[in-house]
Amino acid sequence: MDNTAIADQFSLLAKLMDIHGENSFKTRTYSSAAFNIEKLPVQLKDIPREKIFRIRGIGESLGHKIIEMLDTGKLIILEEWMQKTPAGVIEMLNIKGVGPKKIHIIWEKMGIESIGELLYACNENRLTLYKGFGEKTQNNIRESIEFYMQHQGQFLFSEAESVFPQVRSYLEKIFTPERVRVTGAYRRQNPVIGEMEFVILENNNLIKNKFITAQPPELLEEKENTLLYQLNNGLKLRLYTGRGNREEKLFLTTGSPEFTGSFMKTFPQVTFTNESDEDENIFKAFNIPFIHPCLRESGAIIEKARKDTLPQLIQPGDIKGLIHSHSNWSDGVNTIEEMADELIKRGFEYLVISDHSRSAFYANGLNEERIKEQHRYIDELNARLKPFRIFKSIECDILNDGSLDYSDKILSTFDLVISSVHSNLKMTEEKAMTRLLNAIKNPYTFILGHMTGRLLLSRNGYPVNHKEIIDACSKYHVVIELNAHPVRLDMDWKYIDYAIEKGVFISIDPDAHNLNGFDDIRYGVLAAQKGGLTKEQNLSSFTLKQFEDWRAKIKAVKKL
Repeated sequence: MDNTAIADQFSLLAKLMDIHGENSFKTRTYSSAAFNIEKLPVQLKDIPREKIFRIRGIGESLGHKIIEMLDTGKLIILEEWMQKTPAGVIEMLNIKGVGPKKIHIIWEKMGIESIGELLYACNENRLTLYKGFGEKTQNNIRESIEFYMQHQGQFLFSEAESVFPQVRSYLEKIFTPERVRVTGAYRRQNPVIGEMEFVILENNNLIKNKFITAQPPELLEEKENTLLYQLNNGLKLRLYTGRGNREEKLFLTTGSPEFTGSFMKTFPQVTFTNESDEDENIFKAFNIPFIHPCLRESGAIIEKARKDTLPQLIQPGDIKGLIHSHSNWSDGVNTIEEMADELIKRGFEYLVISDHSRSAFYANGLNEERIKEQHRYIDELNARLKPFRIFKSIECDILNDGSLDYSDKILSTFDLVISSVHSNLKMTEEKAMTRLLNAIKNPYTFILGHMTGRLLLSRNGYPVNHKEIIDACSKYHVVIELNAHPVRLDMDWKYIDYAIEKGVFISIDPDAHNLNGFDDIRYGVLAAQKGGLTKEQNLSSFTLKQFEDWRAKIKAVKKL
């Protein structure tokens, strides 16, 4: 068990105790432990057992529970609380805006024990009869439940990727590697995956027999040349079967319906030769470049291929600097020096440190005095770490009226400013646009952070007119971030081509809060590839010299 898993166990225990109305002092003990453990710079499993008790905030009781988890992989007291809590009540913790205290009332006072019952109660206007549940709260809960139910059975690409090697390896083991090819949304690198799809050249009965094991996956659907299973983790596994033409099946199941339909309409004479294990020959037959699977979403890409103007897609190795990272000065785990050292080891040229601004009090945002202290510290590090460079930045909150969180005098002390919305996310499009456009017009905004504030599978972003924002960024020389955290991937890749058309740079940024967060850059690159981004159009692909030249040019244009 790593620190994250241990913290999750304590956090869940605290929530379950709150749901049961347990003494708040006890629940705070476990929730505080979860918070502190998540922030530890070293793994508990690597610390001598006797030293665990001496860690600040741990003590005797919690220490024994940590050792229990390290030794057994479970926590008895948590299992006991789970056994006396209905599964449907525990599932309510997945509903945004419904915390343990509210769940306590929903369960104990309203007698509701499932999400379906809760939705029905919202529709019947029953929640408003109870203290703390006004009409606005009830509507928010209804929307959150509908969102949750709509996205059940869907997974982030990063989640699907974590099990993909096991699934593919298992299929190749029982059917041989020659008969197994990945296809569908996973092959297209979609940010959200509903099904993992494979082409397997075997008949249905043979495949079904191979799946008869001690714990077989559930067969949800069978058609003539398709089998749909559900794995134990909830992920659906669709197998395209039969002994037909592999090249044809792979091609027809990889692209979106729009792409495939457009291709067949553009090239009605297409024939499938089955001369290749993949589908490159189909493109060769029409003398057009191979269209990478990630680009096979719309028919427009076919015309680019015909004109030989397909982009040279950005690659993870093209990222030269890490822009947008948080240190332990705000809500990050590591020191700036630790982050810089890690990036130097990885061969990066610079770090743009952008801790939270003062309005983000929940994230230990920086006041003016702490900004001065951090800047002195960065100057010291830069003197020691040359030629690597740390840039002084801030992720500055965009306030309700679109103004930024500091005066111009303070903003002028940063090398660049990333402006982002973090509060009051429930906005109409008119309100969101006014707020964002005012921030974009501010000359100190260099980068617009996570444009819509979305959290994939958890929270819809606030509504925006993407093209209008891109037009404004073009006019005011603002870069648009593609936040690479796999839960965000915001801006959406679908609008990258318009940004390129308007000459707006994208910046693939990790929004890292610890050293492992640097790895998220890869997910941003995969999403950017779908939008046809090249390294020349990505700010974080600039070398240190190019980045410094860009900063100087933008400052001159903005007259700063």
